[in-house]
Amino acid sequence: MAKRILKIGLLGAGIIGKGVVDLYKRNIESINKKNDLVLVLERVADRDQSRLQALDLAAGNVTTDASQVLDDPDINIVIELIGGLEPARSFITRALENGKYVITANKDLMATHGQELLDLAREKNLNLFYEASVGGGIPLIRTLKHSLVADRVKRLVGIVNGTTNYIFTRMDQGGLSRQEALSEAQKLGFAEADPTNDVEGLDAAYKLVIMANLVFGKKAKLDQVYVQGIGGVTYEDIAYAREIGYTIKLLAIGEELPEGLALRVHPALVPLDHPLASVLNELNAVFVEAEAVREVMFYGPGAGAMPTATAVLADVVEAARCIRSKAENGMIEKPLAETDFVPIGDLQVRFYLRILAEDRPGVFAALANSFGDENVSLDMIIQKRRVGELAEIVIITHKVKEEAFQRALKKISDFSAIKPDPSIIRLLE
Repeated sequence: MAKRILKIGLLGAGIIGKGVVDLYKRNIESINKKNDLVLVLERVADRDQSRLQALDLAAGNVTTDASQVLDDPDINIVIELIGGLEPARSFITRALENGKYVITANKDLMATHGQELLDLAREKNLNLFYEASVGGGIPLIRTLKHSLVADRVKRLVGIVNGTTNYIFTRMDQGGLSRQEALSEAQKLGFAEADPTNDVEGLDAAYKLVIMANLVFGKKAKLDQVYVQGIGGVTYEDIAYAREIGYTIKLLAIGEELPEGLALRVHPALVPLDHPLASVLNELNAVFVEAEAVREVMFYGPGAGAMPTATAVLADVVEAARCIRSKAENGMIEKPLAETDFVPIGDLQVRFYLRILAEDRPGVFAALANSFGDENVSLDMIIQKRRVGELAEIVIITHKVKEEAFQRALKKISDFSAIKPDPSIIRLLE
């Protein structure tokens, strides 16, 4: 019996789109043979003619008109690599309405409108795959869907932004300032010309929402994530952290507590003996804590054309298997349940605090009294060095409710002897 030919349409011929085409050309014979499939890249659409020319495909296989992918009845699988919310959302909706399986790498869209698109796919007895939206080439989404389905995940902690991880690595190992490290990352292609979403933590927050929805089965939205970028972290903080046995990473943390879900993105001091401490440069990792399996970590390239293309084509194969087996309503994701969310102020955490203060009697006593008034217990307090006429003081607290720490900090900030803008970083426990 002749095998059914399954045709693929691709929307977007940018860096990732070209990577998908290149990997398809290189490996499609092996992919088809290993999976007993006949997959054919039928058409690529992009508004930019020069991008299409760079793909080196036949004229009949490229178009500037997305409808030639979305409305072609012969195309079975649509890959969306446009990015952004619109027209990507409308295109995916149209593809599903036209009976096509969809693959996307669009983290912004999946974090913002993923549930409604998954609901539509379920209604149409189709599926929407999004492995490449988090972690690039790391087989993360599929693992969280399938391999941990029998377990109960309690917490996930991720380094899911390669730009900020590269910046912190170079600050730590190369002695660079934050701006120097960012400039280097941009030259090497590890950071965008406009890195705002990366350095302010928004990119990591999108990915955290996607993972939290999948892992906890609860409806999470971006505005329920506490987000803090890396702008307040200096080389001095990196150096002091290492002195006391830590490194600094931008972490995306999701945990299910008795009171509800707590979702946060912020820089954190990570113990040097923690597996995440050894994740360097542009690499990503997600550390999962579950009841049965206990602790597992997924590690690898979190971005880049070829790693992401690998995840995209893996989803294409998965979609083809669904079509071949005539799977109906093969969605793993179920409708999400409502839940309460725990605000950052209610969490119990430890803090690193670095302040500059006038070097005169009574300063240490005033600090101790302010913390004591709010029941903030101090684990470590060190006068590091002098900066002109000022003393630099580093404090590590025991675990404390965040709102209590912030109240103590407000009292401290009112002292004339304490200089503004202290450095404050949470610790990973």
